[in-house]
Amino acid sequence: MDAPIGHFDTAHPAPDRLDELTGPVADAVRHWSGSVPADEIVYVDTDPQWADTAVFVEHYGRELLEQSANCVVVAAKRGGETTLAACVVLSTTRVDVNGVVRRRLGARKASFASMDTAVGETGMEYGGITPVGLPATWPVLVDSAVVDLPYVLVGSGRRRGKLLVPGKAFAELPGAVVLEGLGVAV
Repeated sequence: MDAPIGHFDTAHPAPDRLDELTGPVADAVRHWSGSVPADEIVYVDTDPQWADTAVFVEHYGRELLEQSANCVVVAAKRGGETTLAACVVLSTTRVDVNGVVRRRLGARKASFASMDTAVGETGMEYGGITPVGLPATWPVLVDSAVVDLPYVLVGSGRRRGKLLVPGKAFAELPGAVVLEGLGVAV
């Protein structure tokens, strides 16, 4: 299956649109070193009002739901220490925070990070957080179903725009750990 570029009015290789990305995302694309060439990461311009997944697929086509992923920031706590991590799951699922995430991070308690923490620590806009460009020290937990797709739509770091990324590239992100069952059916 090819990338669903035809759904969008404007789609360009992300390295040609660094000015449309937040600083951390632009830096990650600029210094991309995975087996997938950086120009296979595509920036698609979208209206910020359609950033949320449900609204996005209603506007651009319900078939995109099966090719979309969400990236959420979690805070895992143990013994007074907090570890921030990102979780990437298909949009048709939810993150198993209290099971898979908590166990993987060795935490006593895990929950979604507050909006202020997520935005402040990533340098990205809430509703557009992407695993591309996260701090290199963070664990990036990726559901295996995301990696198995030819292309995945995910945030671009801003509410305006999305990145279209080959699924296998998520396994090569700094700190990436591919896990079975991270995303559970809604």
